Amino acid sequence: MTAHVLVGTSPTDAARRLELFALAARLGAEPAFLQLASPSLGQVLDQLAVAGETRIVLVGVSGGIDGPGVSWLRRIAADWWRTYGECAPEVATAPGFLSDPDEWSALVDLARPITHGGAGLTSAAWEDVPEHRHQVLVCRGPRCTALGVEEATRGLVIALMRQGLGDDDVLVTHTGCQFPCNQAPVLSVQPDDVWYGRVDAPTAERIVAEHLVSGVPVAEARLPRRRGA
Repeated sequence: MTAHVLVGTSPTDAARRLELFALAARLGAEPAFLQLASPSLGQVLDQLAVAGETRIVLVGVSGGIDGPGVSWLRRIAADWWRTYGECAPEVATAPGFLSDPDEWSALVDLARPITHGGAGLTSAAWEDVPEHRHQVLVCRGPRCTALGVEEATRGLVIALMRQGLGDDDVLVTHTGCQFPCNQAPVLSVQPDDVWYGRVDAPTAERIVAEHLVSGVPVAEARLPRRRGA
């Protein structure tokens, strides 16, 4: 038997969880998420394997430019397959993300199995501490999500791309609530211990240009950081 799974891959997909549940039901698929939402892909794969499915087809969807590529879906599926052991069902992934429901059947037909044995499906990033000089922690808590962190993140990522800054320069990490919620959307820059509030897309672009490139925090958006003795 073959089961199908629609996999939300980006933080944006976690925020539109109910929408993807409805889409999965329409397509006759199980919903799953790579990050920041439940059920996780691993949980769904476990359930389908226990249910006796012999083949599982994964089709990813990404609602944001800050999501991982298709290769990451294959890596995570391969890691699950190796961990599950000899009784694992065949797992196949579609070659691209779903952008229109009408593409579903074509993507399912083009799905190819992960390499048994996992050759070529590992990543050095899973073994070594990243070499970034800054880490930007983007709050994805309820208040920040409601007040537009998605647009702020889009501005941040586009500005980093324009500056030619990759993960080895600035590592962008999405988090749960960081507080203070009344200053949402909030992000912080480490190891500088600089916090920003009410960040919109233009402010995010300034943070990249002035702080992450030139080393000068954006004073107008900076939040005071009070630490006890």
